[in-house]
Amino acid sequence: MTEPDSSVTRGAVLELREHIVLIDNRQRRYLVELKEDGEFHSHAGMVPHNEIIGSLEGSEFRTASNARFVALRPTLTDHVLKMPRGAQVIYPKDLGPILILADISPGSRVFESGVGSGALSTALLRAGAVVTGYEIREDFAAKAQSNVEMFLGAGALDRYEIKIRDAYEPHEDAEFDRAVLDLSEPWQVVPHLENSLRRGGILVVYNPSIIQVQNLRQRLAKGPWSMIETIEVLHRTWHVEGHAVRPDHRMVAHTGFITHARLVAL
Repeated sequence: MTEPDSSVTRGAVLELREHIVLIDNRQRRYLVELKEDGEFHSHAGMVPHNEIIGSLEGSEFRTASNARFVALRPTLTDHVLKMPRGAQVIYPKDLGPILILADISPGSRVFESGVGSGALSTALLRAGAVVTGYEIREDFAAKAQSNVEMFLGAGALDRYEIKIRDAYEPHEDAEFDRAVLDLSEPWQVVPHLENSLRRGGILVVYNPSIIQVQNLRQRLAKGPWSMIETIEVLHRTWHVEGHAVRPDHRMVAHTGFITHARLVAL
């Protein structure tokens, strides 16, 4: 096992039971939990966990076939794309805009439904929010809590409560600052949010279908909602190599529509 340099802060050293990403020469990422005497196996060979534990973040490791891997702590993007899933996740290109459009800040009281695999919950909690989630499936709720704990640690669960409840039904929880929905029929939740979201509060809804957006917008237009807007986020990378500069042939285009609105006086 590599001995860490005493001049480097402990935060730079990869530790036992941490989750890390190993990145190969083709930029493929592998999410790994470091275990004593554990081994990472791939088509390119094996890297012993004991070689990684105690090393500095960003260190390079080689397999017996001389394949190269770099060890780093996972970003939120790595976690969302590689974590165990029980349901489809909201992708990183949409998570960022959702946090901004919902104006999430430390202490924000957020109503979320449904929680799915916990990708959005993780982003909200990392931004400092206090989240109450409604989820009808117990297996999804358990998976979301596990994924939150994996990335943020057990302490984040103090700000994260999931209730096995149907958000389409009336609920007694109230005085939320924000509401974030990822549901097939969000317009059914809107009447309840008009009572449980504080005045001036913000609603953000993620939907893959424009027909869902149309139904949601029709319901919002009938209620005490203002500043209603729907956006779509497209993610296109560029090829930059010497004098060859052009958009990449492939891009992450449509994943979902994001609708946001503010609750005003009834």
